[in-house]
Order: sequence, then structure tokens, then C-alpha cells
Amino acid sequence: MKKFAFAALVIAIAFSASASDVIKRGAAISPDAKSVTAEQIVEKPDAYSKKPVVVEGVVSSVCTNMGCWMELGEMHITFKDYGFFVPTDSKGFTARAEGVAKVKTMSKEEADHLEGEGAKLHRNADGTAREVTFVASGVELRK
Repeated sequence: MKKFAFAALVIAIAFSASASDVIKRGAAISPDAKSVTAEQIVEKPDAYSKKPVVVEGVVSSVCTNMGCWMELGEMHITFKDYGFFVPTDSKGFTARAEGVAKVKTMSKEEADHLEGEGAKLHRNADGTAREVTFVASGVELRK
């Protein structure tokens, strides 16, 4: 009976530890920040360019070289001042990121580079790409 109780305790601790495993990078995410979807940001990026918001979703792609960017759906996320990176194997993880939206036009060379690392872009006829990015000050990842 004692062995069974001990085994049950070990299993309970293992499950509670794995359930609380959160990979945190950058600044802590504010509990007061407004939550929005990646789709809302992509549709109206200017509405989310001034005040930080929290976006949540599943990591659909990540830089496999250094973890210097990730994507939630079709939204590209970089990290403020390249101050932190995410694990290169975090594709499929659930992510929460706090930051602001930015819109930029990438040169053909920049777009080629990102596509070479696995990013999915919508190219213009001249090879450039208009990109809505999200610059995160903090990220939380869960398996």
C-alpha cells in the first residue's frame, strides 16, 4: 500500500510539474494587457501599434537557426531589440506574446532570407513583401 501511495505521489508531482512548465523569454507579460487574436492584428495593424497587447496562438513556424522569430498563423513575431530568442524547436507550442504591431515592406533579399529559414510570406510582383510584424517584449511558451 505504501508503494502504491508513493507511486501515485510521484506521478502526481510529475504531471503537476509538466503542466506548469512555461518557457518565459523577455519581459514578464502584463496581467492588465488587452488580449487580441493574430487575425485582428493582421487585419488592422495600426490599431495595435501604440499600446502593447497580448496575442495568443500556436507557433506555426520558428527560426530554425537561432529562434530569432516565430509565427502565429501568418503573423511574424520578432523580439524587441533582439533581446531574447525562443527555442528553435517550439513549433506547435502554445504561445502568449506581449508587444506592438508594425508594418514594413521587406526587400526581395530580406524576404528570400526569411523564406530560407521557413517563413511563409505573401510576395509582391517585384519579390518584395509587405509584412505585418509583431514586436514582442515578452513571450511565454507551453508545450
